[in-house]
Amino acid sequence: MRPATSTARSRQSPFTVLLKSLAALLGVVLLGALGPAAAQARPAPVEAAVTGLHVSNGRLLEANGNDFVMRGVNHAHTWYPGETQSLADIKAFGANTVRVVLSDGHRWTRNGPDEVAGIVDDCKSNRMICVLEVHDTTGYGEDAAAGTLDHAADYWISLKDVLAGEEDYVIINIGNEPWGNTDPTGWTAPTTAAVQKLRGAGFAHTIMVDAPNWGQDWQGVMRANAQAVYDADTTGNLIFSIHMYSLYSTPQAITDYLQAFVDAELPLLIGEFGGPADQWGDPDEDTMMATAEALDLGYLAWSWSGNTDPILDLAIDFDPSRLSSWGERIFHGTNGIAQTSREATVFSGGGNPDDTKAPTPPGAPTASMVTAASVNLTWPAASDDVAVVGYDVVQVSGNAETAAGSSATTSATVTGLTAETTYTFAVYARDAVGNRSIRSATVNVTTDKGGPAPGVSCSVGYRVVGEWPGGFQGEITIRNTGTTAINGWNLTFAFVNGQTLSNVWGGTATQSGSAVSVAPAGYTTVITANGSITLGFTGTGSTTNTAPMAFTLSGNTCTTA
Repeated sequence: MRPATSTARSRQSPFTVLLKSLAALLGVVLLGALGPAAAQARPAPVEAAVTGLHVSNGRLLEANGNDFVMRGVNHAHTWYPGETQSLADIKAFGANTVRVVLSDGHRWTRNGPDEVAGIVDDCKSNRMICVLEVHDTTGYGEDAAAGTLDHAADYWISLKDVLAGEEDYVIINIGNEPWGNTDPTGWTAPTTAAVQKLRGAGFAHTIMVDAPNWGQDWQGVMRANAQAVYDADTTGNLIFSIHMYSLYSTPQAITDYLQAFVDAELPLLIGEFGGPADQWGDPDEDTMMATAEALDLGYLAWSWSGNTDPILDLAIDFDPSRLSSWGERIFHGTNGIAQTSREATVFSGGGNPDDTKAPTPPGAPTASMVTAASVNLTWPAASDDVAVVGYDVVQVSGNAETAAGSSATTSATVTGLTAETTYTFAVYARDAVGNRSIRSATVNVTTDKGGPAPGVSCSVGYRVVGEWPGGFQGEITIRNTGTTAINGWNLTFAFVNGQTLSNVWGGTATQSGSAVSVAPAGYTTVITANGSITLGFTGTGSTTNTAPMAFTLSGNTCTTA
């Protein structure tokens, strides 16, 4: 996406982005004319010995034939080489893949063979597939500082001794967003040449290629030429990567693009994506994640931490105990990593596809922090002959079950409940290949009556992140200054100058006149003692944009920070 040490590449003038957005909308129509070329039947691939991760019939498979769907995040290693704990922290939230930012030395400090070997070992020790990418190519043709794909290919060749034999664990992403918006049709030839250069050098790894238009392919060049690029790879082990940000703000734009590759049996993943809105639009991350799950396509969220604009930091200051609302959405939200990630089988019994033994059942869950709308469940861990990788929480009603949540740990918060209602919950354990335990014993929970939360102590910080004619982006940080956790809340305030909310993330807002009421999202329901959560929003307004004067949380007045 963006280098941490320079101005964010997508931070362009609203007029420029407006033109791009109009072109993107035209692209949705025009891509229909491009689609048939992409959907033509693919010639039978050249048969080759299977080595590690590979592509077959448009799917990414492990060496044993197991279908592998990437669920992970990006990590900006090259700008933060000292953050060596990050991969372990990312894995702890359930990720099965990490995309690691490297430099070939053209623009930033080169990551050498010993360093890259250490990163690969770190990925393996944390049981994650490692996507390695060169970031120096970002925006070539528009950004004068960007390097070429040919230079990036030479860098990979210089690392051949390090990467040889790691085909089970490593995917080579030749260059990040290797073409800007200037003549993006120029992307095809150098992309093809770089792939062929690596194959000529003897690389058998799965290779990933990013789209032009800063990765977003809003002019459809990758979509139109994907078949030709794929056919130029003699191994067939090539996967395409689309980056989805504010240009992908509607379900149709997202589903049309992803479905076109699936229909053509061309392998694709969302190699980067964002969710928080900015002044250029509001990415529809819910549709991205839901469609990726429905189509069994991988996704890698941008990014763990360290962004120049921290709006896209999943963890604040690389601290796993301080997930942002964006991080909570990615790891714990619907279709998020905890719910959908499955560890690569290469890490379980040597990738043995014959692992049919299910984990033992978890212990009976216990309930705590019960509110009118939520409950926290914890349970004793299950065991497995290889490894337990996650738990599925279900609501039980007679003989029927309804999914209530998933977790990579032995606890979960279930939200969206009704006050003064009795629920029954149970838990399943699952292993890396999807074997599921028998169900745990159940627990009954009766939710509270609701109403104001006495004794809540809080402070609220409000700030305007950016402004443009007729609109602005803001951020609200709610801090629990008390000694016990807040589980379930409602924030109210009033705008002063007639401002109107457009989009909100981290919560659900309703507005009547100047009065605003915000309820939590599932992943912002709990505010730990002395902890905080952050809401983001975009709004419209006049030239005067005074901050709200007072805030209440569940009926309690908060101090302003």
